[in-house]
Amino acid sequence: MSRIYITLISLLSLVLLPVYAQTQNPSPQGAELYFITPDDGATVTSPVTVKFGLKNMGVAPAGINVENTGHHHLLIDTGLPALNQPIPADDKHVHFGKGQTEATLDLAPGTHTLQLLLGDHLHTPHNPPVMSKSITITVK
Repeated sequence: MSRIYITLISLLSLVLLPVYAQTQNPSPQGAELYFITPDDGATVTSPVTVKFGLKNMGVAPAGINVENTGHHHLLIDTGLPALNQPIPADDKHVHFGKGQTEATLDLAPGTHTLQLLLGDHLHTPHNPPVMSKSITITVK
């Protein structure tokens, strides 16, 4: 009996997981995510203060599902992740799930690319995704 139960649960999760993974919160028209600081092309010293700007949407912590809100994710020296799945959490995909709108980063000397990507309550990008343009900074 328990094998049948486990098999049924496994099959059900395989059927429902793709449907759940494809469900994305919509973003409103005109939503815009951008860097307040630093400027694209800036030369800075570490630690670097990064301030996030957001228009036509609000900020809510991870786990809080409120229409037209999300929280910031900072992509460091990497491209965009899959835009229909939760954003990874690692050194290149930094989550600000408490609703933070700025951060101080220790970056090694050299050239770095930064991009912001808004995620919903489950860290999944909205549809259409709300992201900044990628900027390049040089750390002395």
